Amino acid sequence: MGRPLQPLLIPTAPDEVLALLPALRSALADEGPALLPVTPDEWRPLIAAMAVHEPVEDRTALVIGTSGSTGVPKGALLSSAAVLASANATHARLGGPGTWLLAMSPRYIGGLQVLVRAALAGTEPGVADLTGGFRPEEFARAAKPVLGASGPHYTALVPTQLSRLLDAGGAGLDALRGFDAVVLGGAAAPAALLDRARGVGVRPVPSYGMSETASGCVYAGVPLDGVRVRLTEGRIDLSGPVLAHGYRSGEDSAFVDGWFHTSDHGSWTGDGRLEVLGRLDDLINTGGVKVPPVLVERALAAVPGVAQVCVVGVPDPEWGQTVAAAVVAADPANPPAQPELRGAVRESVGRAAVPKAFRFVTALPLLGPGKVDRTNVRAFFDRSGAAVRRQSE
Repeated sequence: MGRPLQPLLIPTAPDEVLALLPALRSALADEGPALLPVTPDEWRPLIAAMAVHEPVEDRTALVIGTSGSTGVPKGALLSSAAVLASANATHARLGGPGTWLLAMSPRYIGGLQVLVRAALAGTEPGVADLTGGFRPEEFARAAKPVLGASGPHYTALVPTQLSRLLDAGGAGLDALRGFDAVVLGGAAAPAALLDRARGVGVRPVPSYGMSETASGCVYAGVPLDGVRVRLTEGRIDLSGPVLAHGYRSGEDSAFVDGWFHTSDHGSWTGDGRLEVLGRLDDLINTGGVKVPPVLVERALAAVPGVAQVCVVGVPDPEWGQTVAAAVVAADPANPPAQPELRGAVRESVGRAAVPKAFRFVTALPLLGPGKVDRTNVRAFFDRSGAAVRRQSE
């Protein structure tokens, strides 16, 4: 017969977010309907794409309308066993169950897992009011009762939120220092951002994962207990109890013999940690040399005066693709010099990786929870690699 699928409308006010907990507990106990988190802005398209009027498999507790980097929702099917395995493994890695602060939308699995972990720990989570967006002063307000409760104390952020808290300083940063771990997900955290956070007493824990793995499954390059990682010609494959059992769309070709074939490129570091090098389809092939954008982004992010950066490949009649970089300067009136930027890349990545075009922008376009919309970034550049003017610049 299957299990009913019920939309779970995601609010932004703290009291309304906490009111979601009974339905979430019921779904994870396999007593209530499966839940599809959805925001008002996406209600019609996501409801239609996920076919909410048709039942799901009995084992499905959550359907997460994945945004990925393509923007096309597939709907990762997660069992209660997978969601709880992820929550338990996270607590085991961080230092045991504790009190959590939710500072991101529970529409996405990273935020929803904060509520799950709190429920599993038997503690009431703090919730930051996201009405009007993320604000450092609201983070500080919401963190106060969490930090006053019994520990350990945890929160989860996307890198953009961490950057804003560091930039703002004051009460938000003071509160951030009080957490025993700040899990970072949604997008890759630049090394320079992690170093900056650690330098002021913050304890960031970069994570890698996705809706298909019930949130982060690799912490600081090390898989959570029970999670297995392999590299297949550079592609990251994941397995373990946290895995989804397919997609609502039925496009299950990425799930093969207990393994999930990601679209990400990775390598092993000298000490055996997983290094994520970005999406395979983001690799830039310039004159036959394959350049991972993340390596160029790391080099540029380390240059003083660079707040954020996104590197893409743009079509070129001679090279096939050329490297182009959209840069957000810490001080827009005094951006870093292009020769310095090119020199940093040449020294750390190599001549072929040096961007041939730069565009300084006020913000990078986002897709989903902190992910940069690379398609829109490519639109900053024309077919020859020269920058074009955009309203958002």
